[in-house]
Amino acid sequence: MKSQREILTPQMLRYDDFDDRAETRYLPYLMYFHRADYRSATINTDRLGFRISRGATERGSVANPPQGPVRLLAGSSTPFGIGATDDGATMASRLWSRYAPSVPWLNFAGRSHNSMQELLLFLMHRELVPEIDEIVVFSGLNDLALSRLPDAQRGDHGGFFNCGEYYDQMEELRASHRKAKRGFGRRAAGPEGEPHVVPPLADRITYAVDLTIRHLTALRLLAGPSGARITYVLQPLATWVRESGSPEEKAVFGELDDISNFWELYGDIATLETGRRYADALRVACEAEDVRFLDMSPVLAESVTGNDWLYVDRAHFTDHGTEITSRLLAESLGLS
Repeated sequence: MKSQREILTPQMLRYDDFDDRAETRYLPYLMYFHRADYRSATINTDRLGFRISRGATERGSVANPPQGPVRLLAGSSTPFGIGATDDGATMASRLWSRYAPSVPWLNFAGRSHNSMQELLLFLMHRELVPEIDEIVVFSGLNDLALSRLPDAQRGDHGGFFNCGEYYDQMEELRASHRKAKRGFGRRAAGPEGEPHVVPPLADRITYAVDLTIRHLTALRLLAGPSGARITYVLQPLATWVRESGSPEEKAVFGELDDISNFWELYGDIATLETGRRYADALRVACEAEDVRFLDMSPVLAESVTGNDWLYVDRAHFTDHGTEITSRLLAESLGLS
């Protein structure tokens, strides 16, 4: 018997294959990135792993940019287009082909990336897109979600998804190199660490905002010579837009909740109140650094009804959700 997810969002089976952990592509410094030269009816990537964008009459990607200036849509999996039925239904493609087509849009997003990885992605590929007209960073959820990790995993630059596995593997590697020693230099056994206590929500919001602004400031410095304008858009989590979704969303979300621990891990950040508090803190920080800011959640909430099917899960859009968001983004930012 097919699940509601398979019936309502069959394209997600292709994303499951694309995200297969057995095929994870690890890169120096960046940790992980998309599978390169991936081909399917739903999703296609270039030789570097960037998703291909489509304009009205042409297509392009970071590895194969069109001639002249471009606009970059950066961020994590939502602007990457998880949930879209094909490359033409992603946000970058809808902006390029319909809502802000005066300059081509390239998909510069990284699946499951935090703000540090978003910055590194730009640093590592900056030379491929020498003429940049605009950079829109459509992000924010992952830094807040990862703020619950232990200090040892967050470090100075923020935790990343599956970093617990990374640290476990590194510890096994170190252990394989150790030699038992007598006397001086012998490692003393110590008590096991205390159980991790998740920091209060207010502290986690402050932490996520500080990380985001630090990395945005660095992005502005890197992009400065191009004259590109940078805008930070706080992505709209489904529960930051409205407390209850469409019938299709209720069916899929309920099914996903039965097989995941979403509410246990992220319940406190998934409320409307948290979304507003986070947005207010980001707005103040962005204004202090002269970075244009937009909270997309209330903009989207004012433009939809309870029957609009916007999400395939709580973070990623349906084609309809992408279409509405792309139009509102262009209108809100004055993009042509």
